[in-house]
Order: sequence, then C-alpha cells, then structure tokens
Amino acid sequence: MNLEKILAISGKPGLYVLKVQTRTGFVAESLTDGKKITVNLKSNVSLLSEISIYTYEGEKPLTEVMQRIAVKENKGQAISHKEDNATLAAYFKEILPEYDEERVYPSDIKKVLNWYNTLEAKGLVTDLAPAPAETPEETPVVEEKPKKAPAAKKEKAKKEE
Repeated sequence: MNLEKILAISGKPGLYVLKVQTRTGFVAESLTDGKKITVNLKSNVSLLSEISIYTYEGEKPLTEVMQRIAVKENKGQAISHKEDNATLAAYFKEILPEYDEERVYPSDIKKVLNWYNTLEAKGLVTDLAPAPAETPEETPVVEEKPKKAPAAKKEKAKKEE
C-alpha cells in the first residue's frame, strides 16, 4: 500500500488524503465522508508512511504491519478496534509477535486496526503489497562507449599555437 499521502491529523477523527499543498498549509480529504478540510502548518499531522511500531529488535514500518494484517485477514476486515484490550493484544501478538508490549499501548493497537479497517473499507488494502523490485536479469545491460576526453582537444589547440 502506498501510504505516502495518507494522513492522521491530531484532534480529527479518521484518516485523510493529502490533496493540495497551499502556502499556509494544505487541503486534505476525509476517507470516511469525502469532505475536504484545510489544515494549517501548526497542526500536528502524521504521514502513515512515516509511522513505525516498536519491536524488541527495533521498529517495524506501519506499512509492513498492515501488510501482515492483510495477509492474515486475506485482505478483508480485521477485528474491530472496539474489542477489549486483552483481545486486541492477543490479535496483535499473532500479527507482530515481536512487538514491544511495554512501549506499544492498547490505544496504539486500536489506532492501527481502526486505520487498517478504514483503508480496507475504501478498497486501499489491495495496494498494500510493495512494488516488486527489479531483478538484475530483467534489467538490460547497456554498454556505453567511452567518450574522448575534452582535454585532448585543448592540448591539440595549444600545440597549434
């Protein structure tokens, strides 16, 4: 999934898509109701592509966590973010067994599941898989002939003088 233009805006429910950048901020469109809002630069805005989940080994990008949810749910809806904390923690442990239970709070899990379900409802989960990287066999090798050095022309001009 390309989360590059998907935003979470502090104080506003749901997710937004970045539409246009303006001089004083930007215009975003709500994924839930399609309404456009203007957001000033002072607002606390997070791009989903830059959010990570703490694990014992380091951090996992949110995109990777959402891919794991999509695989587990066969690109369908995940459990509701309104489940009790124990159920949410057990579900998240299935998806990301190495997540840091001390630093990832139930509210974080609720946000991730709510965001995933919002994206799935809009049909954006199908875009979750990253673009396949080109393999060396697919890339044609083009050999360039070396160009004559421009310094040779300068030397020739000096000799003629």
